[in-house]
Amino acid sequence: MTLQEKLNSFKKKFQEQVPAGVLETMHKATKELRNSGILEHIPKAGEIAPDFQIGFSPGQRVHLREVVQQGPVVISFYRGVW
Repeated sequence: MTLQEKLNSFKKKFQEQVPAGVLETMHKATKELRNSGILEHIPKAGEIAPDFQIGFSPGQRVHLREVVQQGPVVISFYRGVW
């Protein structure tokens, strides 16, 4: 199974479990974000990200430039508990 097939399957299962009103709100918010033009400003795959630092653990900060020196980096943002 390809990654896209797995994502499609996950999306279908998710949509079957979430109340219709919640899905409607999510789709509306997604549409508003797309219409805002925000997608024109996001980095594309392969672009060099600007350096930044982030809290890694209590009292420890990590710079992207330092991590990149060790090899390729994947950046994922987790919103946390809603």
